[in-house]
Amino acid sequence: MMRSKSREDSQSKAWKTVPRWAVVVFLLAVFCIFASFGFVFDGMDMERQSALGLAFSVVIIALFAISYAVSGITLRQRFWIAAVPLLILENICMALLYYWLPKAPPLTHLDSAQLSGFHNRLVFDGLAAVISVVLGYTGLVVVSIAESRRRLRLELDKAAMDTELAAAREIQRLMVPEKLPPTPGYAIESIYRPAAQVGGDFFQVMPLGGAQTLVVVGDVSGKGLSAAMIVSMLIGMLHAISRVSQDPAQILAELNCRLFEHKHGGFVTCLAVRLDPSGRVVLANAGHLPPWLNGAEVAFAGSLPLSLLASSAPEQVTLEMQPGDRLTLITDGVVEARDTQGALFGFDRTQALLRQETSPLALAEAAIQHGQDDDLTVISILRAA
Repeated sequence: MMRSKSREDSQSKAWKTVPRWAVVVFLLAVFCIFASFGFVFDGMDMERQSALGLAFSVVIIALFAISYAVSGITLRQRFWIAAVPLLILENICMALLYYWLPKAPPLTHLDSAQLSGFHNRLVFDGLAAVISVVLGYTGLVVVSIAESRRRLRLELDKAAMDTELAAAREIQRLMVPEKLPPTPGYAIESIYRPAAQVGGDFFQVMPLGGAQTLVVVGDVSGKGLSAAMIVSMLIGMLHAISRVSQDPAQILAELNCRLFEHKHGGFVTCLAVRLDPSGRVVLANAGHLPPWLNGAEVAFAGSLPLSLLASSAPEQVTLEMQPGDRLTLITDGVVEARDTQGALFGFDRTQALLRQETSPLALAEAAIQHGQDDDLTVISILRAA
């Protein structure tokens, strides 16, 4: 039952995408084809209708045929809801027509003038029926060819989009580390859950000199293959910059300069964290969501995302993590998860779960069950004892 209803809904939606001109031509074709019935019936009735009665009967038959077609398109399997009243109304209209314009009595003898008129009427009905059928089927063929071409274009566009999304997902999969490197003095867990449509979440955990570790999480504006390509370019830049500088603020500033030169038309939020084995943690933020330390949000002054201005100075904060402290980094896909009523998962739910020392997996699953709209990433950094 559900499958039948979904198929019916999809067919109804498909009709809504048909160009308006095609619908008009289709209905005119139906009008012409069924108008031919009126001319055929007139010939079968031995031309007993008046010319005005013939015209009215043709129009009534054709208009009700259009009504049946429209009810079938809009109501699908429930077309009978409209078809039965329409059939009753059509019979009433034809009965009223014959009452107002009664037919002539059957002819028993024809003189030469009547025979000539009868012949001319038969020729007229025959030609009118043929022309109506030709026009009707021509309209149906035109609409059929146009719809076939349109559906082919839609299928080709969908195939191209599917190919693009598959390429974007593969690029994004390669850009998200499957196995995290060892981090002296810390235990790092990460959860990445992509949405149905490829977004721009990314994160990296990179060893630095002196047993330090750089953790970077961010979000590229936009979706699809373009966002995935920006992510791949950004990660390449990030690895190159980290070989020269180990200061999170300088890394983000240099990353901003390089991204701005490319002018990709979007922006990137980014949070960089350097972990020292001693427990000293240096954080720099460029428009990203602040991290959470033991369930409390780390205060950051406002800072612009990357790639908006040529020069940018991301704010930097230093923390001292004690054994057992947990630092959590998230992307906006967590707090912006939205249920069917439009309610956000929000910061309050996020903070409540983090204060309960919820694992990254549990936090991600809670947001997904609420209603995932975007890629979401959760990274937990636990200071080892």
